[in-house]
Amino acid sequence: MKAALALLLFAVSALAQDSSIRVAPACGPKNVSFDVKADASQHALAQPEPGKALVYFIQEKPVGGCIGTCVTRIGLDGGWVGAFAHRSWFSVTLEPGPHHLCMNPQAHFALGNLVGSASFTAEAGKVYYFGARAVSTSVALDVDLEPLDGEQAKPLIASYPLSVSKPNR
Repeated sequence: MKAALALLLFAVSALAQDSSIRVAPACGPKNVSFDVKADASQHALAQPEPGKALVYFIQEKPVGGCIGTCVTRIGLDGGWVGAFAHRSWFSVTLEPGPHHLCMNPQAHFALGNLVGSASFTAEAGKVYYFGARAVSTSVALDVDLEPLDGEQAKPLIASYPLSVSKPNR
């Protein structure tokens, strides 16, 4: 019993030692968390600014079984750009060119190690949509970040609230 308790304490302290490291190269630092609020009044689709691209992130199927608020963070090229909780969406304007995306549950312990990723090349004037999903199998929980076409994404944006997130530091 003492050995099991010692092992548990060692594991918890190892997880907490360096919270500034990144979860994956496209993600932001582990120690950044978000406060998230839903704004059900926002459903309008925007157009990209001139010379820019626009990407929508839609949480289709939230991570279940998490402890706390069940917030999922989205990273872009090494920094967090926002987060959502439950079924919601947000958008980000970005420069044309190659981009690397990351999805990571804002959780402590094992869930915080789950990472979904995707890459794409943005073109000026174009709109992109990515769906964030939790995928549960009989042996594991995984997270997935996949491109969606506009026909899949637009009805979700119309029915889900906008996610307004603010980082806690």
